[in-house]
Amino acid sequence: MQFHLNGFQPGDPEIADPADRIQASGAAGAVPTEVDVLIVGCGPAGLTLAAQLAQFPDIKTCIVEQKPGRLLVGQADGIACRTMEMFHAYGFSERVLKEAYWVNETTFWKPDERTPENIVRSGRVQDVEDGLSEFPHVILNQARIHDGFLDTMRKSPAKLEPHYSRRLLDLEVDPAAGPADHAVTVRLERSDAANEGRIETIKARYVVGCDGARSTVRKSIGRELHGDSANHAWGVMDVLAVTDFPDIRFKALIQSAKDGSLLIIPREGGYMARLYVELAKLDVGERVANRNITADDVIAKAQRILKPHTLEVKEIAWWSVYEIGQRLTDKFDDVPETEIASRLPRIFIAGDACHTHSPKAGQGMNVSMQDAFNLGWKLATVLRKQSAPSLLHSYSAERQAVAKELIDFDREWAGILASAAKAGGADAARTQDYFVRHGRYTAGTATHYKPSLLTGATTHQHLAAGLVIGKRFHSAPVIRLGDAKPVHLGHASQADGRFRIYAFSPAEDPAAAGSAIRALCNFLTEARESPVKRYTPAGADVDSVIDLRAIFQQDHRELAVEAMPSLLLPRKGRYGLLDYEKMFCPDLKGGHDVFAMRGIDRKAGCMVVVRPDQYIATVLPIDQFAALASYFDAFMLPVN
Repeated sequence: MQFHLNGFQPGDPEIADPADRIQASGAAGAVPTEVDVLIVGCGPAGLTLAAQLAQFPDIKTCIVEQKPGRLLVGQADGIACRTMEMFHAYGFSERVLKEAYWVNETTFWKPDERTPENIVRSGRVQDVEDGLSEFPHVILNQARIHDGFLDTMRKSPAKLEPHYSRRLLDLEVDPAAGPADHAVTVRLERSDAANEGRIETIKARYVVGCDGARSTVRKSIGRELHGDSANHAWGVMDVLAVTDFPDIRFKALIQSAKDGSLLIIPREGGYMARLYVELAKLDVGERVANRNITADDVIAKAQRILKPHTLEVKEIAWWSVYEIGQRLTDKFDDVPETEIASRLPRIFIAGDACHTHSPKAGQGMNVSMQDAFNLGWKLATVLRKQSAPSLLHSYSAERQAVAKELIDFDREWAGILASAAKAGGADAARTQDYFVRHGRYTAGTATHYKPSLLTGATTHQHLAAGLVIGKRFHSAPVIRLGDAKPVHLGHASQADGRFRIYAFSPAEDPAAAGSAIRALCNFLTEARESPVKRYTPAGADVDSVIDLRAIFQQDHRELAVEAMPSLLLPRKGRYGLLDYEKMFCPDLKGGHDVFAMRGIDRKAGCMVVVRPDQYIATVLPIDQFAALASYFDAFMLPVN
């Protein structure tokens, strides 16, 4: 898509009249007096969490925001491959793919050895390694990401809308309250013209602070952001500009001899670009605001770095100046480490409220949304009485470790980009090498949860070598048996709070009476120990909690769908209609054999259990029914 040709316009570019793109949003009236979950902040983390919880009409959720309305001009813009996988689970990846700029290649520029005041291209690399994800790395205004989540919330069973113009004053937890009580009392001050100064009180079972780096929720639970500033000032601006720099539509990392570094990120629409401009080294304790840096200063610095090329800025859509810094809290909930055994968490923090990154590695928004995806299904499982509240301890344990690892990466990467300011000047070869070697961090696929209550041991990892326990489920092309449609296997996993069991069949006839797939289906359908029987509520669809999918080794034309076990053709809904979308075969015509691509043991087959946030929980032999039951028994509550 091409847009912004005659100036930047916020909102949906498919709406011809710019005036119609800015539509009113937000819930009318006062906030509810009691809710299950109160989310503070409508940034990426808050909206991810709200969109997840909105899928459950039996969970009462409220999200509040201090600003008067939805975001129109974005801040963050980089969307990692892993985040695109998550967007597909929420149902709006296609819209993002259509509208966004796709980062296909990254170019590197360094000082010309013969004329050091000029720059020359030193390298070009593919941005994302082949096969890492079915989705690309893309660039899209953060405001449009918000719009995607807001649309998902409106269309959801809960029909959730944010309450804008609410400033959090304080919150208090009743220490004597039981797990089911609305233990947190929150006071909000309204700032809309008709109700300015009015105080609203809301009681919640859980509160999640997604309210940014200056988080009031974080301060209320005594947590602090710890870390050091790198004492570097950077400018960032989205511009419509005319330039003879040849790589203006590529992601470009430019290191000059004397004027520092410049990172160019092409933006959606075909004409706009984002410039990250290294400005100055700050003195110890100095704040960037003390420099009184102007937009003209940022442009002038970019022009010097780009020499001998020219840059004529025609319009600035948005700009800011900031300091590089990486900060992290020691825990992401309100329970001290020493009291985990005796206290349950009531208040959580996510996103910038508990970790801040430089914009250079594109981690901030992406990691924040993954925080919320991790927490959302856990809150839903606990509130729906499918798991004990102690499960909520796993949120901080998992996400704090991930944030620390990514901040360490971000700190080193930001330092490399600023290397021109250090003794010895820029090192273009080192920059390019580091970028390639750490591509999985920037793609968002490096997260690896350690063994825990939710993540099993690696005892049987050899059965599915390419589906690593603790990492996200790596999708692959398959053919759906019921209708021969080419699909992606991982796209069966939606943001609906369900666990998935992907059963990879051994090399045998899966319809045979003694097949491993049939034995698994019989266990899940009939055995008293079956997690499907133990944890599925009476009257609910058989796959409403645990969703079984089968993958066969044969070509789809060699199998008869009607001969398969009934659990793979479940009757669902008010009419008992058959679900034909549970079985898959390799895409042999397309040359995509999922068994070979993901290292599945063809002789033995296996089960791969995937969490609701798309991370692999465990890999088990296909006949180890007791181990499968034991995994779920460790944290789930029987319905009877």
